[in-house]
Amino acid sequence: MGTTARRVILALCASSSGAAGLQIPFLSPTSQTPVQVANDTKPLINSTAIQELISGERLMVRAKKMFEIAKLGESEYNHPTRVIGSAGHLGTLNYIYETILQLGDYYTISNQSFPAVSGNVYESRLVLGNHVSKSAAPMGLTPPTKDKQPVHGDVVLVKNDGCAYSDYPAEVAGNIAFILRGTCPFGTKSEHAGRAGAVAAIVYNYEKDNVQGTLGNPSPFHVATFGLSGEEAEPIIKKLKNKDRVDAIAYIDAEVKSILTVNIIAQTTQGDPDNCVMLGGHSDSVAEGPGINDDGTGTMSLLEVATQLTKFSVNNCVRFAWWAGEEEGLLGSDYYIYSLPAVENKKIRLFMDYDMMASPNFAYQIYNATNAVNPTGSEELRDLYIDWYTKQGLNYTFIPFDGRSDYDGFIRNGVPGGGIATGAEGIKTKKEEKMFGGKAGEWYDPCYHQLCDNVGNVNEKAWVVNTKLIAHSVATYARSFKGFPKRSSLTASSIYDRQTKYHGSKLFI
Repeated sequence: MGTTARRVILALCASSSGAAGLQIPFLSPTSQTPVQVANDTKPLINSTAIQELISGERLMVRAKKMFEIAKLGESEYNHPTRVIGSAGHLGTLNYIYETILQLGDYYTISNQSFPAVSGNVYESRLVLGNHVSKSAAPMGLTPPTKDKQPVHGDVVLVKNDGCAYSDYPAEVAGNIAFILRGTCPFGTKSEHAGRAGAVAAIVYNYEKDNVQGTLGNPSPFHVATFGLSGEEAEPIIKKLKNKDRVDAIAYIDAEVKSILTVNIIAQTTQGDPDNCVMLGGHSDSVAEGPGINDDGTGTMSLLEVATQLTKFSVNNCVRFAWWAGEEEGLLGSDYYIYSLPAVENKKIRLFMDYDMMASPNFAYQIYNATNAVNPTGSEELRDLYIDWYTKQGLNYTFIPFDGRSDYDGFIRNGVPGGGIATGAEGIKTKKEEKMFGGKAGEWYDPCYHQLCDNVGNVNEKAWVVNTKLIAHSVATYARSFKGFPKRSSLTASSIYDRQTKYHGSKLFI
């Protein structure tokens, strides 16, 4: 381990064990801009040449290394994990930092520390009437029930969709609020329920499906909150509207705490610093597993492309980012882009998101970003992916650009964006089975957010293909932005705001 890298990881470990603050220097967005360095000894970046340097063997070596790092989390979590705040995540940060450090002066490295909220649910149960709920799921960042013990009360139907405090009848006090999903954030509903005196809250879906949501930024008025499927809610609603009593027992043992964590940014010292190609993946996993596909594969693809890029010169600067806290709600990428001054924001010509590159039951997925809804240039990036897959003779499919990964903050701040993926908990269709192989009717990643997301959970073929495409995307724009639209805005369109109901992997509305 290099001396500088050792200082970084020791500072991180000190902060996580209760030190006064993170010792890593915060580099402002302005100071992250490097001085342009002349380099006439390397050939100008060429897409074909850098793609040829990508190999499955090198990627799999990185995957095995990442799994060993995840094992550092075993002492605290009893299984491998790279969740923020864990030794596994600290080890991941060290691995990223030291890998870039070993590439010499090709990159400048900056470490952006920021406060993050971490939430864990250890145990939960919801009993409605005389049966244990099958669909009830605690909201992300929910507080526990009082004293981490079961609470009892009647289920009280809230008016409308619970977005106004006046929707909560007096009967909610001391009981369990039953709230329709819709219109406003789940956190707002939970906060209103808490202010009204509820001992717990249940947000039920207007569709038959379950609700996997998050309360977002913690509030002292949040109460223990579950999501419930519309199918399970339907008979309860009928009883409540008929004035029949439904009692319930709610129990959540959870913890919500604030920690400090780190984004790592690496930028080429060469290339026009006023026209940057930016790409990122997230360095953390969920607490439940090691996260080798999600998003170890994106993390490692970026490291491999950053490594191979050093063999070339570039005309435009390239900025790699490894975000922390994605699984907690896109915390790192949000912190970065929202703290960036407007003049620095405009230097980012586009942002490319690479999250889950090697799902075992994969489909080659392209975010369906259009200029009609997203910042101008997003559609041109989408078309670059289409053209590449087409030229390789590969099928592809479109997926919604719906806020589920780290591109969201960039789109909301006017940066053109897009990306590719291979699928998470979605179910592969018969048509996709014909297009990509694999098994219809099963998740793209059967180990999504689970302990089995280990080295055996990556499809090497898909990973190599997509890492080559990442290299192609970098090479294309590092060489030239000819024909790519100029930056025109610092905000998202109202259409994107209205349509986007995810902020990370969980619904927030």
